[in-house]
Amino acid sequence: MTTTYALLLRGINVGGHRKVPMAELRSLLTGLGYGDVRTHLQSGNAAFTTGRADEAGLEAAIGRAVEEHFGFAVDCLVRDGAYLRAVVDACPFPAADLEPKQLHVTYFSRPVTADRFAAVDRGAFLPEDFALGDRALYLYAPEGLGRSKLAEVLARPALNKGVVATTRNWNTVTKLVELTAVSPA
Repeated sequence: MTTTYALLLRGINVGGHRKVPMAELRSLLTGLGYGDVRTHLQSGNAAFTTGRADEAGLEAAIGRAVEEHFGFAVDCLVRDGAYLRAVVDACPFPAADLEPKQLHVTYFSRPVTADRFAAVDRGAFLPEDFALGDRALYLYAPEGLGRSKLAEVLARPALNKGVVATTRNWNTVTKLVELTAVSPA
């Protein structure tokens, strides 16, 4: 059985550093034997198909290949289309009523609990807010991520210790659902 996955690379192509051209990433993934490889934007979003069903194994294999090819380590998250659809469907904020820049999802490498964020005084950041989901954190930032004080706090290393975390805006979140829902020809 073939499954379509999304690949999310963390911290590439930011400020001219850790460059990973998407054409090279597509070529690399194809060379690893993955099918129907597509990329979205320049920030390390890709979709591919494979018969392999081990997300952690895919992350490790792609991470090794990226490091070998580009010369630096990159954290990778791999999620299947069903998971990505479930994240969109479980959004606790009214996504249809918001501008995409106001809503973000941080994907985590493993489940996190509310205890991790217990010290965050949510009331101090209103109207900004966040909610936890399945290996995901939803962030409502009315002025966008770049102006969000809550996003700064949530990104602190102490809150993300021992977990890989990478954030995407709502446009990208829904585009990844679209890319992974497409059945290869």
